[in-house]
Amino acid sequence: MTKLVHFKDVTFNPNTVVTVGTFDGVHEGHRSLIRVLINEAKSRGARSVLVTFDPHPRDIINPQLCIGLLTTLEERANLLTGCGLDELVVIPFDRDFSLLSSSEFIEEYIVKKIGLSCFVIGYDHKFGRDRAGSFETVAEIGKRENFDVRLVHAHEVSEVTVSSTAVRKALLNDGNVALAETYLGHPYRIIGTVVNGDQRGRTIGFPTANIKPENPKKIIPKNGVYAVEVEVLGEKYGAMMNIGVRPTVTKGEERTIEVHVFNFNQSIYGKVMKIEFKARLRDEMKFNGLQELISQLNKDKEEALRLLE
Repeated sequence: MTKLVHFKDVTFNPNTVVTVGTFDGVHEGHRSLIRVLINEAKSRGARSVLVTFDPHPRDIINPQLCIGLLTTLEERANLLTGCGLDELVVIPFDRDFSLLSSSEFIEEYIVKKIGLSCFVIGYDHKFGRDRAGSFETVAEIGKRENFDVRLVHAHEVSEVTVSSTAVRKALLNDGNVALAETYLGHPYRIIGTVVNGDQRGRTIGFPTANIKPENPKKIIPKNGVYAVEVEVLGEKYGAMMNIGVRPTVTKGEERTIEVHVFNFNQSIYGKVMKIEFKARLRDEMKFNGLQELISQLNKDKEEALRLLE
């Protein structure tokens, strides 16, 4: 079982194999690197340690970019603890930490505080002040500090290099949750609280739960209708979700997330709902009146049920 460790509580052990990164999404590329890390540690009889950061470094360095998260720290921890690592070490990322050079970070934080016999690094990983650190930097320090370095090459799916950026593009540009799942190796998920809406769905036979995401920085896929699986009140249900501005019934200004849960009739205001995206059904559309909307919703439900079987 992987142990989650705050950096201030880490135990020094020179016989440790380490990798470092944000690992947003914990996608198949990340998992490929982690497998190398774990195998390297096993071959050495060493401790396997993955070092990550909270908050995400770009939130401190370039907050104006507003690039969303694929996973919160809690979600990353849950995904990573299932990978077979010995320890997941979390370093608080702040402005002072961001000013460390790559050499200072490796020497002061990894070599002296955690301990290091082998550093596993991805082919494109950059770190330290101005992202100046690279494989060459680590290799140079390794010669000086007497640790080995393993380079892990890109992981590809259908000739596309898997990356957090590729997952974000699939979700935001196309709403292609199936492709995102292929890259991630698991369904894309969001967690939110059920909040009050205008209850208009009840009047047309499709009551919905309005969702307020737990973390406002989480990526919400492109507007449209999706087949999803939800967990609420400790049970799982099939459902369909609309993300968008509801142009048929509103002026189309405020973006909302609404979930119609199949075979469900309980009050869940204030409850937490976990949502897994399974398939995109269609784009959001403006209909010529409620009857046309209801007709399409019935088609959406039929298709969602078929896909969720």
